[in-house]
Amino acid sequence: MNGATILIADDDRAIRVVLDQALGRLGYDVRSTDKAATLWQWIGEGQGDLVITDVVMPDGNGLDLIPSIRKRRPDLRIIAMSAKNTLLTAVRAAERGAFDYLAKPFDLNELIGLVQRALSRAEPAEPGDPAALAETLPLIGRSPAMQNIYRVMARLMATDLTVMIFGESGTGKELAARALHDYGKRRRGPFVAVNMAAIPRELIESELFGHEKGAFTGAVARGVGRFEQAAAGTLFLDEIGDMPLDAQTRLLRVLQQGEFTTVGGRIPIKADVRIIAATHRDLRQAIRQGQFREDLFYRLNVVPIRLPALRERSEDIVELARHFLTLAAPAGEGPKTLDAAAQQRLREHSWPGNVRELENLMRRIAVLYGQNVIGADIIEIELAGASPLAGEDGQPRNESLSEATERHLRQYFTAHRPGLPSSGLYERVLREVERPLLGITLEATRGNQIKAAELLGINRNTLRKKIRELDIEISRGVG
Repeated sequence: MNGATILIADDDRAIRVVLDQALGRLGYDVRSTDKAATLWQWIGEGQGDLVITDVVMPDGNGLDLIPSIRKRRPDLRIIAMSAKNTLLTAVRAAERGAFDYLAKPFDLNELIGLVQRALSRAEPAEPGDPAALAETLPLIGRSPAMQNIYRVMARLMATDLTVMIFGESGTGKELAARALHDYGKRRRGPFVAVNMAAIPRELIESELFGHEKGAFTGAVARGVGRFEQAAAGTLFLDEIGDMPLDAQTRLLRVLQQGEFTTVGGRIPIKADVRIIAATHRDLRQAIRQGQFREDLFYRLNVVPIRLPALRERSEDIVELARHFLTLAAPAGEGPKTLDAAAQQRLREHSWPGNVRELENLMRRIAVLYGQNVIGADIIEIELAGASPLAGEDGQPRNESLSEATERHLRQYFTAHRPGLPSSGLYERVLREVERPLLGITLEATRGNQIKAAELLGINRNTLRKKIRELDIEISRGVG
């Protein structure tokens, strides 16, 4: 839609010049100002087909101006920009009715694409109901990866769409789910979280849907399930990849029909909840292996959000560390800062435990050290002494197979880097993993090769061949 008029309000002259030139070359008529008052005057005169406004300007706040613009010119689309690029800013922009939000510094091609989409869209999205938002930020980070997540989450706040959050352990999946709830349309309802991996398989259906008195041995009274507890709110199903197949079937039925019955019950109950699921597993691989229902995956994966590992957003590490030090200060010996060397050491660490590992490290430092300035020597000591399997309470935590494999591979590469083979590493690693896998499986089946082959999902003849090739000793066990 070349020929459209774009109104730009930004107190940064360089940004105004760049946008004026870039959009002008595409045939748009561009008018720019550094004042919110001038922008409002132009809008009142009926000028403009699109507004691009900064959030903070000398004479006003761009976000505060958006509702007035929407009221006066409902068809005028607005793109908000801000250097204060947090989830809170993105949410506020969406709630006030902005077409979209863009973090500074921005990619010029991305902005041009956004302008073109805004001008080609007949009606802007309706804003969500304004809410009094707390100043505490549910997620921390200004990296490009986090900015994309903020934008997606801001668009989801006013909806009931089902969300699937992917990410390694410790990346903050529950934190993201809570943010979607706390800033969403169901924020006045309960947030109920349930970890599928922590519930015995035989109790999952009762835990989710409740049970009637006498439904099974030990059911001495009616039990209220998590779906009922979360009524009018959000149900967060963490580690959904660990849900047994029979429970998956029942969950799928609930998502399809919008109602459920308790275990032993007959009267349907409306499922008035928003579902947010999360997993650290590769569910597509689980589907191929017959461990997860494909139809349930597509019901849950309406809007996928992938939280990056901390090593993928290294520019956020220092900001996160400062945040956790501030939170831990009351339990320690006063506020602490990180010197330049300490900050650099934090950036160099691989963070296999992700944000959770960093938070635990800052908690320990806040409590154990009296220095006001933390140096690299302290970081080095704590990183060397910390167990990668330590949980938030200091006790061993369950480590996934992929986490354990990655940790050992990193240790192997670090220790053997000078002597790594020039080729054939892939086959070598597979062989190293294959031998203990087959050996442990045979131990678990007490040497029964038919059961072991079934458990492994391979042909019995293939298993026998591998046993010979790898010289695996078969133990028949006891009993």
